[in-house]
Parts: sequence; C-alpha cells; structure tokens
Amino acid sequence: MSEKTRILIVEDDMIIAANISLQLSKLGYEVTGIESRGEEAVSHALENRPDIILMDIQLKGKINGIDTAKLIQQKAAIPLIYLTANSDDASFEKAKETKPYAFISKPFNKLNLERSVALVVEKIVEEGTPVNASNSLEGTLDDRIFIRQNGKLIKLMLDEILYIEAERNYCNIITTHQNYLIVSPLNSFCQKMESKDFLRVHRSYVVNIKKLDAVADSHLEIKRKVIPISKMYKEDLMRSIRRV
Repeated sequence: MSEKTRILIVEDDMIIAANISLQLSKLGYEVTGIESRGEEAVSHALENRPDIILMDIQLKGKINGIDTAKLIQQKAAIPLIYLTANSDDASFEKAKETKPYAFISKPFNKLNLERSVALVVEKIVEEGTPVNASNSLEGTLDDRIFIRQNGKLIKLMLDEILYIEAERNYCNIITTHQNYLIVSPLNSFCQKMESKDFLRVHRSYVVNIKKLDAVADSHLEIKRKVIPISKMYKEDLMRSIRRV
C-alpha cells in the first residue's frame, strides 16, 4: 500500500491511547488523532475521514463507543475495530450491530495490536474497500459539483464526468482527466445529482449519456470502457438516448 493507512483512536484512558498511538506510528500507520469522548470522535471522524477507527466500547460521557460508532455510520462507512475490557454477551451483541471488522481485548500487547490491525487492513483491501478515500460530495449546481478534498472544495464540471462506478459505500467518479473517489453510496449520490444527462444503467453504474460511444443489447461503451446494462434500466436508457 503506497500511502499510510490513517487511524483514529477513540479511548478515554490517555495512557492507553498514547501507547496505542506510539505503537501504530512505529508500525508505519498515520494516527489522525486521539479522542476521549464520543461526541468529539464523531466530529473528528466526519471531518478527517480516517481509514480505520479504533474504538473503546466503554467510553465515559453521554454516549459509549457503540453509540458513537452508530452516529458515525449514519454518515460515513469507516471500518471499525473495538477495544474492549468487557466481554459480556449483551455488550458483544450490541457491538455486533455496527458490524466491526475486529475486537481487541484489553489488556493487549504490541503483537496483538499489530496483527489485528494488519488483518483488518488486508481484509479491507481484499473486499475492495478503498483505503485513503477521504473525499466527499459537498454540493451541486446545474453544471457542476463540489468535492471536498484535502480540506478544500474542488469544482468538478458535470460535462467532464464520463461515468460513476459504485465500490461498496464509495463512488468512483471517472472523468476525462482523472478519477475522484468519494465517500457516498451510489444511491445517495444519485439523489444529489439532478442533471438529466446522468442515468443509472446498472446497480453499480451511472453514466453520462452524452458520453456514450456505443450501445449493445447487454452493455454500452464509454472511452473503451465496457459497462453492463441491467434489463430493468434498459428501457429508460433507450428513451433517454432518443431525447439526446
């Protein structure tokens, strides 16, 4: 992996948190920060979009680690590893609802931390979940959208977009010049895109119909990219082509 995996630590014991941060840094990971309260963790996660969150289940304050994870997951799909000293069944079942990638039991040693995080990173890559995807769609106008990238808004003209491909809870926006990976399920992205030039042709693809090079019975082509057409979307596609 060419870029460092970015990890947020949410732990209310600052000695444990500092130790985890030191160990992760030595292993080559980038720690985006340490948060001790759930509310601050939500804000940090949504603003900085880490690749992984190490979350203590029993946080002090108004919301625990499980509730914090649920709030984050309402707006962002970030892989989660729970840190826990509590192994009771009730807590475990509640934690499972947030679909964590792993549990690390306290107390843990350096090797346990290293292996657990490495396995999660490997699993993310195998599943095709993009690591270091911290961009997000921030706004739309008639002829452009704005993507937040590295702390600033980037203008992207709609006419430059060839197609959008879904990758789990991410969208890969393919343009004439470069690609943009944003944190957003394809359904949510489609709802924000009001342009009539964009049409869904498959559960994993939305295309700019003005960029079509060829249309066959079961697929279409844009810049030599072969994109499948689902039967349920084909009639809408043909109707739209006739209007162009």
